Amino acid sequence: MAWKVMMPKKIMFGENAAKEFPYPKNALVITTTTPDIYNKWLDYIGIKNYELYDKVTPDPAIETVEAIKKQYESENISCYIGLGGGSSMDVCKYLGKMTGIPKILIPTTFGTGAEMTTYAVISFDHKKKLLQDEAFLADAAIVDPYFLPGTPFNILRNSACDAAAQASEGYDSKLGNPFTKFFCKEAFDILYDAIVNDKHHLLPYGAMLSGIGFGNSSTTLGHALSYAFSNEGVPHGYALSSCTTVAHKFNKSIYYKRFKEIAQKFKFEPLKLKQPLDQAADVIMPDRGHLDNNPIPVTKQDIIKCLDEIVNTNPLAA
Repeated sequence: MAWKVMMPKKIMFGENAAKEFPYPKNALVITTTTPDIYNKWLDYIGIKNYELYDKVTPDPAIETVEAIKKQYESENISCYIGLGGGSSMDVCKYLGKMTGIPKILIPTTFGTGAEMTTYAVISFDHKKKLLQDEAFLADAAIVDPYFLPGTPFNILRNSACDAAAQASEGYDSKLGNPFTKFFCKEAFDILYDAIVNDKHHLLPYGAMLSGIGFGNSSTTLGHALSYAFSNEGVPHGYALSSCTTVAHKFNKSIYYKRFKEIAQKFKFEPLKLKQPLDQAADVIMPDRGHLDNNPIPVTKQDIIKCLDEIVNTNPLAA
């Protein structure tokens, strides 16, 4: 049996990676953060002669992507540079697909793995949608630990939990193969050590390997469950703390105990859901991209039971 594996055309990682990359002129830098932060980042990477769009919000909508395309379509942009978290990079991915313009992805939070994957999450009609397309793959991915120090704790823990969920779910996915399982296992082992033993300098490397691994397989039930909470405003990584724990228990995953330890280490609080469990399950069931690749078949009743455990017990209790 043959397997297809995809990665960015170029990967640079390690100290000074973002500083040493040769950026083309007239690039469009896309970010989610504020001037006091991104000006420091831009000074560090040393980019010259660029345009800047800084109005991307978390969970970006297709309307944002279309607005950026229209605003800069006459500017002869040489490439898009996604500088920030998953939202900035996902906008770049979708823009690159729409326009054919190359894209350079530089994560400043280390959890989504978006710089390595063919996946993007864009909202349509106020609902997040997981998309996959080879056109989303970066022309260059740059992973530099410079951006890690000073990361607020909530962002760090949400990002790290996301990376650990992706690695462990990616290992269990029905789409997995020897290549993806190797990278997912290596990624999870590094992330577990980084989180449980406070070796946060390892997070960028672990998240990068996770992106390569799950990006060539898929995430599964934990991510499907999490979107019910994300749609109500819960940060994605926070939602995964309980959702992936319960999903791993349901799947009898080898990562159940260690993932739960990660969530406990970060002291995530229990989750609540505003909508009835039955309605939430109806929202989750059409997410075939996650559910069909789960290692065990999942029914609507299974989802209701998982949601009940998440919101009516404390799945992270010792």
